[in-house]
Amino acid sequence: MGDINNLKNGKRYQVIRSFVDYDYITHHIGETWIFNKTAFLPYEDGLTLHVIENGHDQIYRFQWREEEQAGIIRDFEDYVAELTNELP
Repeated sequence: MGDINNLKNGKRYQVIRSFVDYDYITHHIGETWIFNKTAFLPYEDGLTLHVIENGHDQIYRFQWREEEQAGIIRDFEDYVAELTNELP
């Protein structure tokens, strides 16, 4: 298990277990993106995941509270896996 802070900049990740983010966007198994960075917003315990998806910058928001997405953030590597094979 590893939290969201273990992601590596520039690496490609794939969703291996579906999850729903703060904005009620469902991330389905097989979804892929390149990780860029995270940003923590202390107000309301907000955490933003910055990725590149289909060639476009994208953000996904989470709330680091137990009643929201804290479990997903804490165990993020149970939900996404780094893809080790390079794409052409």
